[in-house]
Amino acid sequence: MKPELSNFAARLLPLLRDTARQAPDDEFNELALELFALQFKYNSAYRIICEAQKRPPEVVEHWTRIPAVPAAAFKELELTCLAPDERTAVFHSSGTTEQKPSRHYHSAESLKIYEASLLPWFLEYVLPDLRITNCDFRLENKSAIGNLQSAIFLTPLPEQAPHSSLVHMFETVRQKIGGASVPASRAEFLGKIAADGSWTLDFDVIVQKLKAACDKATPVTLLGTAFLFVHLLDFLGERNLLFRLPLGSRVMETGGYKNHSRTMPKDELYTLITERLGIPQSHIVCEYGMSELSSQAYDEAIGRAGCPQPAGWRRGEDTAPYLRRYFHFPPWARVQIISPETNREVADGETGLIRVFDLANVFSVMAIQTEDLGVRHGDGFELLGRAQFAEPRGCSLMSVESE
Repeated sequence: MKPELSNFAARLLPLLRDTARQAPDDEFNELALELFALQFKYNSAYRIICEAQKRPPEVVEHWTRIPAVPAAAFKELELTCLAPDERTAVFHSSGTTEQKPSRHYHSAESLKIYEASLLPWFLEYVLPDLRITNCDFRLENKSAIGNLQSAIFLTPLPEQAPHSSLVHMFETVRQKIGGASVPASRAEFLGKIAADGSWTLDFDVIVQKLKAACDKATPVTLLGTAFLFVHLLDFLGERNLLFRLPLGSRVMETGGYKNHSRTMPKDELYTLITERLGIPQSHIVCEYGMSELSSQAYDEAIGRAGCPQPAGWRRGEDTAPYLRRYFHFPPWARVQIISPETNREVADGETGLIRVFDLANVFSVMAIQTEDLGVRHGDGFELLGRAQFAEPRGCSLMSVESE
């Protein structure tokens, strides 16, 4: 155990529970530099990268200068402050079974931080009609708890996907918000592991659940990856099945189509969700997360999108085209859009690679250089998708500079 890191984590928890408070840049800078110094001290692989870039803590004066590690480095190196006997869980990046996945190690202490980070921001964007009374996440009112009580998670069960950060996130949401009030029969994981190790769905059971939600006028929340929503919509289309899920139903979709042959533009995906499930675009939210991070970004809060759901909404009335939405990380994280040519932050409206500084990554690496392209919009970004370039490996990992 590293008492200095544990102390930092304990002091960070109150910040993670207050999504309304945007930490001033000087406060974020102080926390980020403190965490950088601790990670330089206790994360040997990260220290080697920083030394190769000649960026030790004593020469870094601002969080924007903290060396960012390419996400691909998590495949090659053990980028963790945790000793082997402290590692109780590991999250892997998605990919085929032939590919070497990223490895983000966790202990019971780091999982506590991970869960404390994910839940308030999830509530803010996916279940904003719920309110939290204190840091234990007890609910002030349960006006929207029915949405979670009839949740459908389009992923395998947690025990079937122990290395998926997304599945862990969904199970955390189910347990923390619903607890004993959410019976296993009403908040279900309806994904399956196929013979080749890929994820698929129990389509017949999902259709039964959707029919039951309509018959009982019970709002339902569907959460899953974009490619599994595509598979579900294809299934419904092949059988000419249309649902008008009750008002208050919602969708959270996440992830791209890496290593999947069937892809779909987001506007088409959202249009089909509205047509086949009866959920307007105002009640669809996209999440951006990575196995290497402990915090997530969302593109629009449910019910606050540019095409709000009116009272008495009926199928066919949600004709507004998909509007641009900008992703935002929570107050304990910062994002930069970096030019791959100059390694500097681009101007507003310009395109570059997404770089994230996540204070909740206490026990690994705070600064992550992703392989995703985004357009800068103030303190948010528009997600464009995966950059087309080879992953850096070996010694090339040491040469990535943070300008």
